[in-house]
Amino acid sequence: MGILLWIIIGLIAGAVAYRVLDSRGGFFGSLIVGLIGALVGGKLAEIFKLNVSGGFIDQLVLATVGAILLLFVWRKIRS
Repeated sequence: MGILLWIIIGLIAGAVAYRVLDSRGGFFGSLIVGLIGALVGGKLAEIFKLNVSGGFIDQLVLATVGAILLLFVWRKIRS
């Protein structure tokens, strides 16, 4: 997957995660949360042995779930 596609998926996943958890974050915040969320989601898929085809939608769903989990845990740690 090219770097541009990683950035696009990261931005979308981060923005969705911020919306789901009603948080605030700018462009770079969404990008960072989305990219780290993609790593978290990928690792979770590996741990649970999920069969992911690697398509755009699959990667986006994994990144979004990972970003939501990341923001949720971050909030619990900070509060």
